[in-house]
Amino acid sequence: MKRILVDARKLRCPLPLLKLKQGIVQAALGDEIALRATDAGSWRDVPAFIGLTKHTLTEQMQVNDEYWFVVVKGE
Repeated sequence: MKRILVDARKLRCPLPLLKLKQGIVQAALGDEIALRATDAGSWRDVPAFIGLTKHTLTEQMQVNDEYWFVVVKGE
């Protein structure tokens, strides 16, 4: 298992979500994709997207003006 870091800071909606999707495409089954974003819309967009997929959102946190998400790639 590996971790892919996706830096989407300073990108506006919908780019953080698109960057996350690109990270998922690059990942193998079971890999972690860590998304770092500054767009507040990511806070609702990422969980909503993951809820429609077979991937798992394992972490979601806000640190100052940054939003962090960790997604494990599913089937």
